Amino acid sequence: MINLLNNCEPSIKIDGLSHWFGKGSMRRQVLDSISMQINPGEVVLLTGPSGCGKTTLLTLIGALRKVEEGSLFVFGSQLRGSRRKTRQKLRRQIGMIFQGHNLLRCLTAEQNVQMGSDLIKGISYCDRRDQAREWLLAVGLEDQMSKLPHDLSGGQKQRVAIARALASRPKLLLADEPTAALDSVTGREIVDLLKRLALEQSCSVLMVTHDPRILDVADRLLKMEDGRLLLPIG
Repeated sequence: MINLLNNCEPSIKIDGLSHWFGKGSMRRQVLDSISMQINPGEVVLLTGPSGCGKTTLLTLIGALRKVEEGSLFVFGSQLRGSRRKTRQKLRRQIGMIFQGHNLLRCLTAEQNVQMGSDLIKGISYCDRRDQAREWLLAVGLEDQMSKLPHDLSGGQKQRVAIARALASRPKLLLADEPTAALDSVTGREIVDLLKRLALEQSCSVLMVTHDPRILDVADRLLKMEDGRLLLPIG
């Protein structure tokens, strides 16, 4: 399937991407000349030691940071020098799963997930609510829908965050350690769900992970070290 998708425009195309944190004597390079591309429907896992720049790369691709040097195209739009409205429009097509969960404490699990489906234009409130419930069912939380985040375990919060990201029907999914708080069985169910999303909806998936149990879901494995992207694994 990937060979066919390679004829399409890549979801992500990066050339010479570099990034720094800090100013003056405290300025530190965190990404060094990253070049890569990811095609529609492709699942790519990114590995590497903590602090090597993996999460920074995800936030740049997700239009959460400004591109400083190099080119970064997402769905054909150049993010370097892009306008705020361009980045906002792109973010509506991107599902993001980060380790902090970022759930709204005053909303139930169902309401948090519905925030994702609310990004879909042209469907009714009832349909958005039903989709939120379907995604919670898909991640095994059908009996936790009415609970607030403080009543959920860390693994349950992670699954709510995953359901919220999927509820927006993203064309690109960026996931930072999505299985870190999950047991082996639930983690496998989640990555299989992400793989199915990629195949059925031509959604590109870029997943940062240290979990060796899920490497088999990848179409490609990439490794970062000291801000650089190393040769493909395998």
